[in-house]
Order: sequence, then structure tokens, then C-alpha cells
Amino acid sequence: MNVRDLMDAMERIAPLKYAESWDKVGLQLGVADRAIGGPIMLTIDLTEEVLAEALAKKIGAIVAYHPPLWEPLTQLTDKTHTERIIRGAAEAGIAIYSPHTALDATSGGVTDWLCEGIGSPRGESKPGVIAGDCRALSPAAGGDKSREVKVITFVPRDDIDHVRNALGTAGAGGLGKYKLCSFSTRGEGTFLPGPDANPTVGECGKLVRADEARLEMVCERRALPLVIETLKQLHPYEEPAYDIVELIPEPLRREGSGRRLTLDQPATMGDLIDRLKLHLGRSRMRYALAGDDRPFRTIGVVPGSGASLVELASRERCEVFITGEMTHHQITEAKQSGISVLLAGHTNTERGYLPRLKEKLEDLCSGTDIMISEKDRDYIVVG
Repeated sequence: MNVRDLMDAMERIAPLKYAESWDKVGLQLGVADRAIGGPIMLTIDLTEEVLAEALAKKIGAIVAYHPPLWEPLTQLTDKTHTERIIRGAAEAGIAIYSPHTALDATSGGVTDWLCEGIGSPRGESKPGVIAGDCRALSPAAGGDKSREVKVITFVPRDDIDHVRNALGTAGAGGLGKYKLCSFSTRGEGTFLPGPDANPTVGECGKLVRADEARLEMVCERRALPLVIETLKQLHPYEEPAYDIVELIPEPLRREGSGRRLTLDQPATMGDLIDRLKLHLGRSRMRYALAGDDRPFRTIGVVPGSGASLVELASRERCEVFITGEMTHHQITEAKQSGISVLLAGHTNTERGYLPRLKEKLEDLCSGTDIMISEKDRDYIVVG
């Protein structure tokens, strides 16, 4: 198995297109075509303790959920812990890959795993099953790439089949398993040929009223130059009229940042705390109620540090916002906006997903030894 195989497997699990634009995801250290010379280790944070463990176990690649390389390095010495980690991994030939927010956003990823433990009564959650209606708070863009742009042109009705077939050959009109997909409407086109024009119909200096059809076809952005060139060459008019319309990507319901979880049965804050304690294996939680501890139905869920999505959760009428950590002022602002807050600890909302990730990788990387770091842990101790 080489590094590219690991990259391909992780791309299937957590497509990088779902990552936040600010994130530093993907292969951070390594050569794609180089063989992985040992087991693969999974960790939330790649610390010096985790690296020492990896060196002792002769690990060949590390999947670090949080990117160890965040800011650009201008030197590679032993001055900072980041430099020591990257230099040590490089000297040992260990590749480093980080999925971070791509793994949060993907269907079946970290956020959905967190929702599994929130949606069901204590002790009744099942792996891969979310009790309630669950959708992305901020949906990712997806859909068919063949629908990136739409080309609209106006053709004499007798020539519409000829132009449609030509544009289809150039790459327009594809929708999934179908080709030559188009829509046309009949109308009247007008134009006034100038003295130097060579009109297909009509005469120079006289207004022409032509029986035309408006022809619409979608296409990929990469195919657009050839489609337009073909249109200009094979359209019967000397100066064909056409529009290019950029289409909005189709939002995906289950992929994107955060989740809006509508519970099948309302739950109090006490119920939600009990469920999370069991799901995350924690004994204590922090929370702030925006009012009474009444039964709640609509929950906003973001693993890690999710304060940037509180405002969106408020617009989506979430009553409780569950995340890992928030500052005092962020909690106060959420509470003042009417949203109760439940904080379970930054990495506590992420680390429990590693066994699930291990299973997924083992299915895709048959014969490769995959292990979870024994040194990776939450360093914040609640006394």
C-alpha cells in the first residue's frame, strides 16, 4: 500500500471538497507514490508524545484529525513542537494526512456520530442510526457537475435539431445517464441587419421578424469553450445571440457544517447531558440554560469549537446548541439570543469517532494494520 492508496481511501470516507475553505486538510507530509512502510496510526492530535509512540511502533503513516501543520513553516529545526514533530516524522519516513472539517461535514462522519448519541434515549443509541430528522446546518454544495452552467441561444425553428445535436456533440445537454437534454420555447426574434451584414434571412436595412425557438442546454464549465465555439460555427445566423448562465450548486441535505437535529421525542437538558455522558464516556458536562429546563426538540450540533455556527443555529430555530467549547462571551451571546448551550469538551466530541474511522479504513485498506494511538488524549482535566 502506498500513500496515494491512503489518500484515496480517506477521500472516499471524507471528501476534501466538504472541508471549510480555511482548513488545512489532505496530505501534509509525504510522497503520494511512496510505499507506506508500516502500520497506519489514527489520532486526534499529533503531539510529540504521539510521535514518540509512532516511532516506537514503526508506524508508516499517521491520520491526524487536527492538522499539525497550520501556519507555514519558515524553518525546520527543533525550536518549536511543530517543527520537531514534522522533522521527526519526515526523518522516519512517516506520512501525515489530516481530514479535519471534511470528516466533520461528511455524511456518517464525526458530527453524525455525535448526533447518534444525542437523538436516542440513554442506552438506546445504535451505531449509524440517528433518531430524529437530521440535516446540515450549513449545507455543502454538491450535485451533478454537468449542471454547472446553462447555455441559452435563439435559433430559427427549422434549424433547432441541427444546433441541438451540434451542441450535444460538443458537450452540452448531459444529465446523468441522458444526453441531448434540452428545453425549447417558441417565440419571435427581431433584428435589423446593418449595411455590411450578411443576414441568413431578411434584407439589410429592414427589420426582420423571425420565427425562432429559445434553446436551453446545461453543460460542465470545462466544456463551455468548445460549446460556444461550436455554437458560433454551426449556428445559421452570422451573429448568433446567446446567454451563459451560471447555476447555483445543489445544496446537500446531509453534508455540510454542523447539524440541525429534530428529536423524535423532546428531551430536557438533563436528558441530553445523560445521553452525552454515556456516548462520550465522560462524567461531567458544562451547560448554560436560556430559561427553564423544559423539554427541547430542536438541537444544533457542532463538534469541536462550533461558536461560529451559533447565529445560524438561532436562525434555524435551534433551542439548544451542543458543541465542544465556547468562550464566556460566546456563551453569554448565545444565551441572550435564547439558545441554551451544552459543552462537552473540544476533543471529547471528536475522539470517540476514531474506532469508527478505523473500521472504515480497514474495509478500504484490506491487509493493512491500522491502530488508534494510546497516547492521544484530552489534556484538560476536570477536577
